[in-house]
Amino acid sequence: MMYKRFSLFRVIAFLIVIFNSNFVLSDQSLEDDNNVIRWAGCGITKKAFMAELAAAYQEKTHVKVIMEGGGATRGIRESVALKIDIGGTCRMPLPEFNHSELYSTVHPVAWDALAVIVHPDNPIESFTTQQIRDIYLGKINNWKQLGGKNAPIHLYVRKSKISGVGYAVRQYIFQDSGIDFQTKYKVPSSGPLEKGIEKDPLAIGITGISSARKRNVKIAQFDGKSPTYENLRDGSYGLYRPLYLVTGPAPSQKVKDFLLFATSDEGRKVIRSTGTVPYQDALGLMSKMVIYGFGVK
Repeated sequence: MMYKRFSLFRVIAFLIVIFNSNFVLSDQSLEDDNNVIRWAGCGITKKAFMAELAAAYQEKTHVKVIMEGGGATRGIRESVALKIDIGGTCRMPLPEFNHSELYSTVHPVAWDALAVIVHPDNPIESFTTQQIRDIYLGKINNWKQLGGKNAPIHLYVRKSKISGVGYAVRQYIFQDSGIDFQTKYKVPSSGPLEKGIEKDPLAIGITGISSARKRNVKIAQFDGKSPTYENLRDGSYGLYRPLYLVTGPAPSQKVKDFLLFATSDEGRKVIRSTGTVPYQDALGLMSKMVIYGFGVK
């Protein structure tokens, strides 16, 4: 009888321990969730400012920002679907392509120049708007036509027409979001595009300056201007676009706090330290922009 009572006591004690352990784990999980922000999206946005901004925010608040890539489209759509807390995007929402993007909210944080890049050994230093148009349309397909050697041009582009860079190039250079580029060198994201140009002496492509300057590539002039910090800030370099953080329609308080930090004086100082122009530092650029987002055919 004593043995049965002792066994029953052990079972009850064991259940109490399990219950308390689960309670602690649940409480810890809640605490961890409140101290983690999940971010995904545009790789150029990450390289432009997000990694440094996240590190500064974690040091200040002990809230950790976990970051993944996936491109601008993922950043927009997964923030709306609440799969992530914040997205990163280098294009506006395009609900005409996917209705869910209508419910996203974009928060402009910085400016990024679109840079024409070639292999470091390429002797050509500058391109005009018309030359870039002709390269993308296949009218210029040999470097000899531009004063280079007699060799084919390998044009690297993004596969998706609504990727951040792919959509921006179509709008800024062609004012036509549906145009097809004449090349077989199509890649899934900006990373492979940049790596391809690093290795291919005959390559050319367009990417964000924020990631291009971290690669072993030549950054060419565009219409006689280089995509420097000052040329971007004062608008003399004409090929640029905003970089955004994006949320669903009702962001949580921890997300609002991070957005507030990103646009504060402290956050803008962090962004400047990366060589990226904060959005508020160059508000005049918006008035010079071609229409970006809705309404482009």
